[in-house]
Amino acid sequence: MGLLDALLGNASEVSLESVAEELAPIIGDGEAIQRVFKVVRDMYVFTNRRLILIDKQGITGKKVDYHSIPYKQITQFKLETAGHFDLDAEFKIWISGQDNPIIKELKKDSVVGIQQTLATYMFG
Repeated sequence: MGLLDALLGNASEVSLESVAEELAPIIGDGEAIQRVFKVVRDMYVFTNRRLILIDKQGITGKKVDYHSIPYKQITQFKLETAGHFDLDAEFKIWISGQDNPIIKELKKDSVVGIQQTLATYMFG
């Protein structure tokens, strides 16, 4: 991922090898990482069992929020782009039992890989 992409909020796929050690403590027995997308410091981790949203907070990034979502609990997702001149996209994920969706802001050109991967694991 280039520095410019990171500053613009573009998600880019990273190699599994580059994040395997960092993610090892949160991966369960029999669980395998399939794809990882990174936006600045945050990550979207797709395993064979769940989606893990990793939000690194604060200046140092030492405070980390891990949100684990089993694919079977995701009821729907939505991608909303603003138009030709606005480069932002809003990505929403609804989880069974929750009224409000999880909302993530991305650049509209970078959300395609995340959307395709989520569809693959939800419907595949």
